Amino acid sequence: MVAKRKKKYESGEGSKYITRNAALKLLQLSLRDFRKLCILKGIYPREPRNRKRAQKGDTSIKTLYQRKDIQFLMHEPMIWKIREFKIFERKVGRARALRDFEAMKRYLNNHPTLKLDHIVKERYPTFIDAIRDLDDCLTLCFLFSTFPSIKHVPRDQSILCRRLTVEFLHAVIAGKMLRKVFISIKGYYYQAEIKGQTVNWIVPHHFSFEPQSKEEVDFRVMSVFVEFYTVMLGFINFRLYHSLGLVYPPKFEISSGDDSKELVDEESYVAERIAALNVPLARAASIAAEEDDTQLDHFPSISDPQKLEEAKLEAEKVRKLKTLFKGLKFFLNREIPREPLVFILRCFGGEVSWDRLLFVGATFDESDESITHQIVDRPSIETQYLSRYYVQPQWVFDSVNARELLPVEKYFLGVVLPPHLSPFVDESKKDQYIPPELRELQDPSLKQQEQAEEDSEGSVEDEEIGENSNEEDEEEEEKEEDVEVIPKEEKDELDDKQKKKKLMSVTAGTIAVEDPREKTQQERQEYKLREKMIQKKHRNLYRSMMKSKLERKKEIWLLRKKRRLHEEEEKAKRKAEKKLKRKTNKQEVPL
Repeated sequence: MVAKRKKKYESGEGSKYITRNAALKLLQLSLRDFRKLCILKGIYPREPRNRKRAQKGDTSIKTLYQRKDIQFLMHEPMIWKIREFKIFERKVGRARALRDFEAMKRYLNNHPTLKLDHIVKERYPTFIDAIRDLDDCLTLCFLFSTFPSIKHVPRDQSILCRRLTVEFLHAVIAGKMLRKVFISIKGYYYQAEIKGQTVNWIVPHHFSFEPQSKEEVDFRVMSVFVEFYTVMLGFINFRLYHSLGLVYPPKFEISSGDDSKELVDEESYVAERIAALNVPLARAASIAAEEDDTQLDHFPSISDPQKLEEAKLEAEKVRKLKTLFKGLKFFLNREIPREPLVFILRCFGGEVSWDRLLFVGATFDESDESITHQIVDRPSIETQYLSRYYVQPQWVFDSVNARELLPVEKYFLGVVLPPHLSPFVDESKKDQYIPPELRELQDPSLKQQEQAEEDSEGSVEDEEIGENSNEEDEEEEEKEEDVEVIPKEEKDELDDKQKKKKLMSVTAGTIAVEDPREKTQQERQEYKLREKMIQKKHRNLYRSMMKSKLERKKEIWLLRKKRRLHEEEEKAKRKAEKKLKRKTNKQEVPL
């Protein structure tokens, strides 16, 4: 029996893809509902290899989805809930138009609810899968937690985001999961290690909200994402709390007690949130007495002894990092951004407080003699205690990234701070600029070498400045050597003897030295031949890769040039200052 021949576009890419309009007709949904369904289910448009074939000969650019994804959506029970919502809206609208308020009240009391629990379980079958996809969830939830009541963002949603994010921060504090922190223009970058997975998120700076004049951001779409992420974060918080032996929803061992006081300078929900972060959580009865007594694990799966040693060293560093601020008490001045500092200091075992007359949740006063560090962001303070250090906030962030308590001398009041380096640098990547300060942190021997070079340069400069006037008068003495006069006949005899010896002796072979120019030229030719052997379909990809590589090299070169010019300027300034000091000292000396 002869198989039926397929028509054009019935197989291959023509049958794999479907346009958005065709998908809307197939699912019988509006564009708004279809977009919401795709966001919740994690389905997104695809880019085909050959657009003309995928669009059945059409050359215009259209939004394409894979046909199997749309067929997967057809079996989603949430579609029926969306249709129920449409019917509900029509019924309420009709009752409002007819002024039938009893029916309208009845409809509103029995409105349909959309549950997303089954979608979260479907997209993330295991807890580790959910943690791996937690970065965007946390960033968006923290962003929405700062929003007031604005258009297209329900008030309940932002309140829910605040509650869930605070719960997550409490779990990070209780588990001591924080590893890296960084301040940027966008906000505060955090990195935590949860069940062996690294999770990064951004918390925006707390400024007064300014409503947008232009509708550049589609808050409706973002609100749909947040609707899914809040359900997901609720599941994760529940599991984290139970794994840490904490009661969920969180209960505090000690209440703050200052809720009735009026708040100054901050909104009430921000002050309450920070006050909550400064209070320990209640643990479950079975695990309340247990203490965090972690020990170094053995690594039987690692065969390489060097890697095993590195893993042990890293585990030891993390263990020390968890108790970095243990036994230290910090007092925060009113100008300090309290939320990030309270969160960071509590994560590493420190005790924190602030002025109880300004904000709620303070645990001790400024006059407490046991305070070890006071964090201030001012050039000077009127009253100072001798029993504590007065440091700027950057000391806390840099100490966490360095995994040790840095010397406080560089962070005193009014001192020009050292550069705040980002810890989120991938050391495995070659094409990237690494500033000298970061190299010094990675390799302490470089710091000692640079200090020795600076000392030697300083001594040379001092000698040049001090002995500049005497250098012109000094002259070197020439050494005279006695030249022995040899007769001509004896010279000829000696030359003959040397020639005979050379003929009789065995000369050692010489090593052939390669010409570096020829070697580099040969390598270039081989490289060009390898480039020509690249397949035609991969050439565009290769070109784009090489282009990006060149751009990265150019960027590194520019950054190094900027740094070199800056250092030269600083060096010239130091020289000028030294010369000026010497002149003033000479003028002051009495004759």
